Amino acid sequence: MKGIVVKSTGSWYNVKAEDGLHYQCRIAGKIKLDDLKLTNPIAVGDEVEIELEKEDADDFRGIIRSIYPRKNYIVRQSPRKKHQLHFLASNVDQVMLIVTIKEPGLKIGFIDRFLIMTEPYSIPVIIVFNKADIYSDKDLDIYNQLFEIYTKIGYHVVLSSSENQKGIIEIKKLLKDKITLIAGQSGVGKSTLVNTFEPNLDLKTVELSDFSGKGQHTTTFAEMHELSFGGAIIDTPGIKTLAFSHLEVKDIAHNFREFFIISDQCKFANCTHRNEPKCAIKNAVISGEISEVRYKNYLHLLEEVEDQNYWERHSDV
Repeated sequence: MKGIVVKSTGSWYNVKAEDGLHYQCRIAGKIKLDDLKLTNPIAVGDEVEIELEKEDADDFRGIIRSIYPRKNYIVRQSPRKKHQLHFLASNVDQVMLIVTIKEPGLKIGFIDRFLIMTEPYSIPVIIVFNKADIYSDKDLDIYNQLFEIYTKIGYHVVLSSSENQKGIIEIKKLLKDKITLIAGQSGVGKSTLVNTFEPNLDLKTVELSDFSGKGQHTTTFAEMHELSFGGAIIDTPGIKTLAFSHLEVKDIAHNFREFFIISDQCKFANCTHRNEPKCAIKNAVISGEISEVRYKNYLHLLEEVEDQNYWERHSDV
């Protein structure tokens, strides 16, 4: 019987089958994802073939026998096991990345770090700047600059607030009839925002920690929720850090979309857009065609990936 994984708890998977019922399923044997080392071989959004194992009045169980081909997937480096990847979701139509400029303060490179995960499959990303009701004039100036940067290169940007309903109608229109992964750093108001555009879900929320200024996890496992106005969201745990030990320099360069478009104009085919002569990217930064903010974030990511790869190669020396 075919079904879709709607919740992952690590060892058990909640599968909504084609008969409309939900089955708690375990995996049969080993399932791999393109030979990658994963902490979890199956994710929310996967379409799977299940075999019923038990079907009592109060106990519906099954075994996942196989996974249907995925149209896309999103993985990140495991926060606990740096040599493994954590599978966030699959078969999504888009991602809604929720950030805020204030409480907690925005780490300017976080957006670009996240986009490295979605660009390989050209997954559309909606960038939502939340908590707009507490923004100062200076915060709004920062938002306007970032709005210009990201809309210019094709991302949809929304300013939102659960407090005064700003952006809620626009968000609902963007989510309608789509499967959307919802992601963001801890403390950005993700659960509160979801509860605002879909009150029926009543997701758990907590206050931002006054002591640390950081958010606390309110979502423990990824879970798919159907929306009353059409479509579904995949809610994921808040992200505290993003690292990329599994990537190479070329992966970073290829997934900054505006860089990739004009990189064939560089003198050297393997140009890293740093010190090479006649680099089209550096010239575009100087002319203002490419954002200096994005370029600096790119350089930081390159340096980080190179450092990690160096220590990986020399760890046994």
